[in-house]
Amino acid sequence: MKKTITIAILVLSFDLSLNAQQFDRNSIDIQEFIENLFQIPDEDINYEDQYETLYQLYANPINLNSTSKNELNTLYHLNIYQINNLIDYLDKNGPMLSIYELQVIEGFDRITINNLLPFVEVRSPGDYSTRGNLIQRITKEKNNYLILRTESVIEDQEGYIREDSSRYLGSKNKVYGRFRSSHTKDFSIGLTFEKDAGEQISFDSENKKYGFDYYSYHLFLSNKGNFKSVALGDYQMQFGQGLVLGAGFNPGKGGETITTVKRGNAGLRPYTSALETSFMRGAALTYTIDKIEITPFYSKLKQDGVIRSQDFSGVYEEYITGIQNIGMHRTYSELESRKGITEQSFGMNITYNDLKGSNLQIGATFLHNHFSVPILKTPNNYNQFEFKGDENYNMSLFANYNWENFLLFSELARSRSGGTAAVGGFIGSLSPIVSISFHFRNYSKDYHSFYGNSFGESSRNINETGLYWGLKVTPNRRIQLAAYYDSFKFPWLKFGVDSPSQGYEYLFRIDYKPTKKIKLFAQFREQAKEVSIASEGGNLNRLENGIKRNYVTNLDFSANEVLTLKSRVQFSTYDLDQTSTHGIALIQDLNIKIKKFTISTRIAIFDTEDYENRQYVFEKNLLYVFSINAYANQGMRNYLMVQYKPTRKMTIWARYSRFDYRNQSTVGSGLNEIQGSTRSDVKFQVRYKF
Repeated sequence: MKKTITIAILVLSFDLSLNAQQFDRNSIDIQEFIENLFQIPDEDINYEDQYETLYQLYANPINLNSTSKNELNTLYHLNIYQINNLIDYLDKNGPMLSIYELQVIEGFDRITINNLLPFVEVRSPGDYSTRGNLIQRITKEKNNYLILRTESVIEDQEGYIREDSSRYLGSKNKVYGRFRSSHTKDFSIGLTFEKDAGEQISFDSENKKYGFDYYSYHLFLSNKGNFKSVALGDYQMQFGQGLVLGAGFNPGKGGETITTVKRGNAGLRPYTSALETSFMRGAALTYTIDKIEITPFYSKLKQDGVIRSQDFSGVYEEYITGIQNIGMHRTYSELESRKGITEQSFGMNITYNDLKGSNLQIGATFLHNHFSVPILKTPNNYNQFEFKGDENYNMSLFANYNWENFLLFSELARSRSGGTAAVGGFIGSLSPIVSISFHFRNYSKDYHSFYGNSFGESSRNINETGLYWGLKVTPNRRIQLAAYYDSFKFPWLKFGVDSPSQGYEYLFRIDYKPTKKIKLFAQFREQAKEVSIASEGGNLNRLENGIKRNYVTNLDFSANEVLTLKSRVQFSTYDLDQTSTHGIALIQDLNIKIKKFTISTRIAIFDTEDYENRQYVFEKNLLYVFSINAYANQGMRNYLMVQYKPTRKMTIWARYSRFDYRNQSTVGSGLNEIQGSTRSDVKFQVRYKF
């Protein structure tokens, strides 16, 4: 009775911007949240997959009354001090009655709770009970929806004008569709289909084309007796620190300097993205025996690759130079690579969890890959240690240990080549206002992993060593300071770098929220990497430090429930060999919400001297579309997006965007070249909830 009265008082007195009566999970701007996490856009990060993973977490929130430390670590919002306090509170007081009990837990301030609300809920264990067979549950499930989308570049591109065999074969419209039905901790079933711009919709059984160019499908079951999860169709996995299997939400370095250095042991999950690589197709399951989870898996997937032949000692053998992951099949040459090889993968993960006892988690992962055609890269100096052959395997051991307010993590892996990879580090809270993180990595030049994605400077875990330190200080609820320093080395050559090289990167950031309506931040980052440049004689190259500095200031102002404004300035410089260049972008967003309409607009001007100073900028886009554009050269960028919800079940989006460039007569290159100085596109999307 006392607890019920306490919760009632909390709800009545709670003064968050999203109070008990106003909180609407459908109103959460997931794009804004992920933008705050990725304050350093990078062309090497797969943002579409990151956004997809985060949105699925939003669609299937964590029940705080049945969660674990490992599950909470996947949120990236909470430090170890907050996680420990939350688990201790549940152990002492039993299940929570309201989400607003969070405010009485030490370490949970208004900002933390506000950021957490979209991804968690409070439900009793019985809420997950289901009745009827799977078909009945799917037909009765409220979380059923169908999305249809089309988009197109308005101007004529070279690939659609040509009449020779190099032209684009299909229409300029990109078409996308998705159906999904899911219930948290019960089931998920989905179908995704897509045709990229320039691709054909055709039926050709000989070339295994059945309408759209790409299909993805899955059936995923959860919590069926001892079976924690069962996956059929397309799926992904993440275990340990991602040295062997690293799918999932892995944002890397950015404005969040503490929690993102560690990978969450997310395990098995369905694959729902339209990206045509980095997933498995087959079957997998996780079976639980007491504190042990066993996850065997098998996959057989067609991959893109151009099959070539070469004379090896008088015998011609087929090979490919690498797996192509662009997923485009617009021309005859691109169609030649479509599903050219077959990859078969199998393996197992075994994880021991004792997170409520000794706070220990240990595990082992094995993965075997076999390709129907060997991979033989065109030899040159920098790729001598890259993967060669038709077979690879990886094995790893990992461990996580929660000690007081520190979480220690590590993983050691080896590939068939004998190459090794190792990571280790910790995230911790020195006090309620100070958090730190540390990460060590060592990826040998001959470590090969096709599904690994651990923390690092490069997009692949190969040929790199590094040390990272992160710091976050929150002296009060209005101010937050964050910083990191990362030093790294590349023991072997890289593309464009003719000898072993090194570099560093550091960031300072301050967030200030003087009122509920105003948010400001300023950020500075410096990155130095050695690159090869020609010597004066021209016969030899030498290493020089290329130093890039980024400056960002941002203001968010919520005038009222109808109008919000975002103003941003991005400036950069790049210094190399006594030459300095710069780039700048001035960005103004205006967003309006009126009844059933949401209108998002932007106008931006930019001026960059070279490629190194291009300005990567987030843009609001349609649901399930996460957009980052590179503002380069001189010009303007603007867009207008309208979201309309005519009924409770239907939502419609329309978006128009445009680049206007100065001092250039063409936009783009090759088959994407446009005659003129503008490039614009339109997008339409409808979602219907059954």
